[in-house]
Amino acid sequence: MKRVVVIYNTRFGNTERLAYALAEGLEEQGVEVNCVKVDAVDVNKLAEYDLIIVGGPTHAFGISKPMKDFIEKLKNVDLRGKKAFAFDTELKSWIAGSAAKGIEKHLERLGMTVVKPHSSAIVKGIEGPLEKGIEEKYKQIGAELAGLVG
Repeated sequence: MKRVVVIYNTRFGNTERLAYALAEGLEEQGVEVNCVKVDAVDVNKLAEYDLIIVGGPTHAFGISKPMKDFIEKLKNVDLRGKKAFAFDTELKSWIAGSAAKGIEKHLERLGMTVVKPHSSAIVKGIEGPLEKGIEEKYKQIGAELAGLVG
């Protein structure tokens, strides 16, 4: 059975909702999924997964500190050739930046293969809520990712 881990950082719960929507879409396609907060990840077990999904909120135009700390830990693990996907939440503004773009670059530098370009979800204000219909979109992305795990 295909195994996927969805690793996320969240501040107000919006990114967590997206992580679980991705997991739901994957599970509906018969994929085994673990959804884990960034501070509870055992990086030494990541090699057991076929696809590693990483997401977090955009803070100060980029990656949040907890996510940066997690990415730093990944440098001690051989993840070359592993499949990856990055996502984030961000404000709708041309100056907002994107955590997902930065996460994706880090995953590529670790030798991981990005199976689908990063995705960003818009939050309407710092605490949310998410844009209407975005959780359903992420469920569909999860289903699509299931077909790319192979």
